[in-house]
Amino acid sequence: MSLHTYRSEGDGLPLVLLHGFPLDHRMWDDVARELPAGRAVHAVDLPGTPGNATGLPEPALEVSADLVAEVLRAAGVEHAVVAGLSMGGYVALALLERHPELVAGLALVDTKSTADAPEARANRLRIADEAESAGSVDPVRPMAASLLGETTRVARPELADEVAAWIDQQEPAGIAWSQRAMAARPDRSDVLRTFRGPVAVVVGDEDTVTPVEAAEHLVATAAGARLVVVPQSGHLSAVEQPGAVAAALADLAAASDPT
Repeated sequence: MSLHTYRSEGDGLPLVLLHGFPLDHRMWDDVARELPAGRAVHAVDLPGTPGNATGLPEPALEVSADLVAEVLRAAGVEHAVVAGLSMGGYVALALLERHPELVAGLALVDTKSTADAPEARANRLRIADEAESAGSVDPVRPMAASLLGETTRVARPELADEVAAWIDQQEPAGIAWSQRAMAARPDRSDVLRTFRGPVAVVVGDEDTVTPVEAAEHLVATAAGARLVVVPQSGHLSAVEQPGAVAAALADLAAASDPT
């Protein structure tokens, strides 16, 4: 698993960015450019991404969390503000559960803390089987449009093309692994409930995958969480409105720094 460093120095706590599915660290590029100076910024390519899709154990987000902890510690990161979008949010909560000393602040972006409903879990497993048997990313290619908000699809069709290109570059084996790992995840609302660090919950107002209602559940679960609703944005708020997401992460990071 690889660590992509956007900025290596700063007096503030490092900010660690965990990407969504079926993407990789590049979905954070524009957010990273918008973040103010003063802290290191890293993104992790999670298991299943190109170059990280072979030799993996049984699919589990706990594996992803442990590997994130390993790569961060290898880079000298002992405490960080962790931001995860969608699948990255699931991994962030698993990291909080298994390596709580690493997480000083938490941003949950277009994600949820609950497990999949039975039909959603079955759909993930179906897609995993199809991607694996066909050796193709075709089963997830339609996500290039469905992950984006209606405003983005209409006004910025080139963004859907960019997301589609990222998806096309993923590995079918990695698609299958990630889907099975997400299907197996438990409800981690209790993990979030016991966290006492600062929490930002960020959601696109046009997100139909994990809508505003899911974000409101996170806010109700986490002590003192702040809700940021990003206008004219779907499930990929960090891609669609990077400035707004960067501002939310900067505020969270400032609140997480030791006083």
